[in-house]
Amino acid sequence: MTLITSWVESANSADTDFPLNNLPYGVFSTDALEPRCGVAIGDMVLDVAALEEAGLITLSEDAVFDVPYWNDVMELGPDAWEALRARLVSMLSNGSADQAEVTPFLIAMDGVRLHMPLVVSEYTDFYAGRNHATNVGTMFRGAENALPPNWLHIPIGYNGRASTVVVSGTDITRPWGQLKAPDAEVPRFAPCRRLDIELEIGAIVGTSTDMGDRITVGQADKMIFGYVLLNDWSARDIQAWEYQPLGPFQAKAFATSISPWIVTRAALEPFRTSTPEREKDLLPYLREPGPMLYDIDLSVIMQPEGGKQEVIARTNYNEMYYSAAQQLTHHASSGCAMNAGDLLGSGTISGPEKSQRGSLLELSWGGKEPMTLSSGETRTFIEDGDTMILTGHAKGEGYRIGFGACEGTILPATPDNFDA
Repeated sequence: MTLITSWVESANSADTDFPLNNLPYGVFSTDALEPRCGVAIGDMVLDVAALEEAGLITLSEDAVFDVPYWNDVMELGPDAWEALRARLVSMLSNGSADQAEVTPFLIAMDGVRLHMPLVVSEYTDFYAGRNHATNVGTMFRGAENALPPNWLHIPIGYNGRASTVVVSGTDITRPWGQLKAPDAEVPRFAPCRRLDIELEIGAIVGTSTDMGDRITVGQADKMIFGYVLLNDWSARDIQAWEYQPLGPFQAKAFATSISPWIVTRAALEPFRTSTPEREKDLLPYLREPGPMLYDIDLSVIMQPEGGKQEVIARTNYNEMYYSAAQQLTHHASSGCAMNAGDLLGSGTISGPEKSQRGSLLELSWGGKEPMTLSSGETRTFIEDGDTMILTGHAKGEGYRIGFGACEGTILPATPDNFDA
């Protein structure tokens, strides 16, 4: 697909994340406006709550855009999602008869504050990138036992905390936890010293299932409202002590950051690609009816306090072994009810080369191979004051579908308030 041109001139630039082909959904506010639903177009935000109030967009008998989340729109279902996108494209395309009426509802992007774009119902994180799983498994169990026996058969995941999913730009306080050195007899309670990121894509479930229901991969794909960049912040030293036998807990519960714009499945449709060839056949309920991944270039950027931004890794979402639709299908396969607003993290996205690794754990090989930045500083894990930024976009002909940035700055651990 080629660029769809718009009368919003900035949307026609090859450098914008938000051409008319994209139209991602977010929540914004200004000094004069309370948080409400908006759509990114070029360097502007379209106030769809005001458009609804003016009668220029109608999706339901009830107002759905005058709230600080997109959950109400999600629950209207795929037909309403399609109708909304068609109306927005019609309003914003070159030659639109609506231009004069719509222009007053555009607000400069640099004059708004962005908020969480949805109320996260529940959050599940997966471990579905083969390169990442192989690297981590090799570090801790050796190359011959890198992948658990179930890994090639099932999308492994764990239930995380929706309460600490935050929008890009939110500062992250270094967590405390139980740490145990290999030569220590007992653990100690202290701030995390091996703080990490995980480069992921988050899939947002748009429609619900009832307890006891199961879905196919094709049905699951249609249930996905859109995608965000996701950083599953990870305390590796806390995780090393606590994760056996039940997996991550406090090491992951302290923070997960997402980008502020939900990129719709429709916007990503031209960039579909297939999952890798299977080493072992999947059970029938997990087999895909067609391409279920997307060709999305991804970058990890580090910015030390007072320093410049530097790309430390580049990879692509097409490296995933299991798609979001397969993850959602497996999640519901037991009869687990899924809700509009559920967030599914893909798992760390790493490529086969060192420069394509989506975590510092991999980039520094467990801290044994420090990275040297252009400033001469070295890093094995994240230090206080460091800002970590994830970016991503799919490349079209003369345009790109971007997500905006997903970033967070690490603040020092709070003082110890516990008795010795």
